Amino acid sequence: MTFLWNASGPIENDPWTDADGDRPILSLEAALQSNAATIGVQIEPADDVRRLEPILDRVALVAVNFPAFNDGRAFSHATLLRQRLGYRGEIRGVGAVLLDQVPLMLRVGIDSVAVTHEPTIRRLKEQRLPGIALHYQPSVIPTTDGEGYSWRRRAV
Repeated sequence: MTFLWNASGPIENDPWTDADGDRPILSLEAALQSNAATIGVQIEPADDVRRLEPILDRVALVAVNFPAFNDGRAFSHATLLRQRLGYRGEIRGVGAVLLDQVPLMLRVGIDSVAVTHEPTIRRLKEQRLPGIALHYQPSVIPTTDGEGYSWRRRAV
């Protein structure tokens, strides 16, 4: 079972998971060749997300794949989409998504996650995310917890 979640809670009636297959999520290559007005694209770790730039105005959803817990290239893809390419549509984390990753996904601009890991699903249903006390890198989403670089020296 796949559970869809965003910061507001569970996602019901998601158009990108329609059982009829009316809105399939395409591979990068298929998306580049598609003439559809609105498309969803899945980015694999080895894909060059910058290739989406010419068609971003037609892309409603980008699913960034986390094939394993220790493969973080999708974090970089999300950051590139938000900061360099100016993408404003939905970015969804898919694949081996675990609870510890979710707050970091939100920081880089991932809007939603598709989760199959049962303990993670339980915690997300309860809205119980682990916190991040200090941030060592900038974020796509500005932090409200204080300054963004806890380690940086400050001029006196």
